[in-house]
Amino acid sequence: MNPGGHRLTPGSNVRIDPSSLTFNMWKEIPVPFYLSVYFFDVVNPSEVLQGQKPQVRERGPYVYREYRHKDNITFNDNDTVSFLEYRRFEFQPHKSNGLESDYINIPNIMVLSAAMMMETKPMALKILMTMAFSSLRQRAFMNRTVGEVMWGYDDPLVSLVNKYLPGMFPMKGKFGLFAELNNSNSGLFTVYTGIKNFSRVHLVDKWNGLSKVSAGAARPPSTPLLIAQADGKCVRPSSLAPRKGVTPPVCPPRSMKLIYEEARVFQGIPTFRFKAPSTLFANGSVYPPNEGFCPCLESGIQNVSTCRFNAPLFLSHPHFYNADPALAEAVLGLHPSEKEHSLFLDIHPVTGIPMNCSVKLQLSLYIKAVQGIGQTRKIAPVVLPLVWFEERGAMEGEPLQKFYLQLVLLPKVLQYAQYVLLALGGLLLLVPVIYQIRSQVPRDTKSQPSPAAQPARLPSPSTPLLQDALSGQPAGPSV
Repeated sequence: MNPGGHRLTPGSNVRIDPSSLTFNMWKEIPVPFYLSVYFFDVVNPSEVLQGQKPQVRERGPYVYREYRHKDNITFNDNDTVSFLEYRRFEFQPHKSNGLESDYINIPNIMVLSAAMMMETKPMALKILMTMAFSSLRQRAFMNRTVGEVMWGYDDPLVSLVNKYLPGMFPMKGKFGLFAELNNSNSGLFTVYTGIKNFSRVHLVDKWNGLSKVSAGAARPPSTPLLIAQADGKCVRPSSLAPRKGVTPPVCPPRSMKLIYEEARVFQGIPTFRFKAPSTLFANGSVYPPNEGFCPCLESGIQNVSTCRFNAPLFLSHPHFYNADPALAEAVLGLHPSEKEHSLFLDIHPVTGIPMNCSVKLQLSLYIKAVQGIGQTRKIAPVVLPLVWFEERGAMEGEPLQKFYLQLVLLPKVLQYAQYVLLALGGLLLLVPVIYQIRSQVPRDTKSQPSPAAQPARLPSPSTPLLQDALSGQPAGPSV
């Protein structure tokens, strides 16, 4: 990976290796993850039944703390590891804009999906289904609490179908968008560890034993992955981040190639930001590698009907961001925004460890009038958003302090320390030189004493003055 001329060298830190520094983080994520859910409250359900354009109002977020851990970890001979990842959710009222007891108007997924599945059936069956819906008081739109839509409610239609057509629906009890997620796992993952071949680290090999997508097209083996399960799992090299799956699901989980955006700083730690390409949910006509995840309607949404008993459900970015503009224009109240609705991953450029990540996805239902099904009236064909959700995780608290110490502070200290040591080394080299210079004095200066230090010279015996003095006679001129 060479983002913007920078070389990303994660080394052994992101390999799935029991002896690596980050293995325990991969096994049980030490940072908190939060699932924020936004519902699209249908303001004009009666008008929609008469063929008018639907109008929605965004409600939320309803925030849940998510706890994850991996179990049944098995290392295989082909440089892969298999595991189950379990999760549970706890509602966080202080972080939410509303309560689970709030009521919202949303499409009745069971009724409208069943109507779509009956579209090509004989008219007699359609009339019979209309009567069944009426007897069970089932309508095209329903008013339910957030808690019921999230975690399930008793649906008489589900009970009836399970009684006479067992196995048609995956749920056995309550029906809810996230009913199967709490205290559950997202299936058996088999991913490459990167121990023998680092270029394949965290690439998905199999999911629940499957190595092909639902449409039968083999996943390109060269597709580098930072896993992005459509259920909102945070994108991370594997599970260090997040990322990772919530369904309203994409099954099998999708892999995606993130693209480098820019260098950033997170809590004082330098990071590289990666984002999803605009072709993530493009259909096969726009981006051929995505052909195995369709058929789709307009570009920018992914058909996930095979994951949900053939219900016409579609996955996309929130508010149809990066999708065909016709999708957002067909529903009043949608405002796609890159800032609000794009997903990203911030990783440390040296270690490859995720510091901050956010995955935002939307689940929508394709609805229209089906002749013979009275509950659908005159509904105009439209992909109607149901809910969008964000799964976000970021380093904080003690883990962040440890990473800051090891990745930022300590390298800086070592960098400055080398200059200090160089300076000290230079001084130590100068000390003996200065000492040698100062200890050396010119030899001629030492061998010649100063005049003041020399003793007075006595006159020799031949000196007339001295001789006269010794004889006691004054010296006079010689005759």
